[in-house]
Amino acid sequence: MRVKTLAVLAVAGLLASPAAAQVMAEPDATEVAKTPLRDLNIDGRDIPEVLQRAALAPYSTTGMKRCNALISEIAALDTELGADYDIADADGKQRLSQGRIGQSVVGSILPFRGIVREVTGAAGNDRALRAAYTAGMARRAFLKGWGLGRGCAYPARPKVMK
Repeated sequence: MRVKTLAVLAVAGLLASPAAAQVMAEPDATEVAKTPLRDLNIDGRDIPEVLQRAALAPYSTTGMKRCNALISEIAALDTELGADYDIADADGKQRLSQGRIGQSVVGSILPFRGIVREVTGAAGNDRALRAAYTAGMARRAFLKGWGLGRGCAYPARPKVMK
């Protein structure tokens, strides 16, 4: 039983690695101030439409017959997800920033924050948002591979081929 549990945890960690490697946007003062509201599920974040579509059908090729359609869809995903690995910052290090430190401090003010987030539904909303971002990353990677196979030029394919 213990071996199965460890195996499941190891696989879950491997599946989470690509999402963790994606560079997240730095929180600004507004995001820091909204932390308690999000913890209480008063100011939840909506899932962007392009990520909702990606979550429903990450490997769909409907409407993706032309390279321009691929470029348009990839650009929409880039707007929500940020830079892809083929153009992202080379060092990929997660750095401490004033925004992240501020968000941590403000988040620590609420006692029993984890329990409060589960009870209010904020934790579930964050899980759904993370799942949508993961689906968006899978969709973007799929579309770039699809574009490569169809002979499209960048950005409808990966920028560098090593």
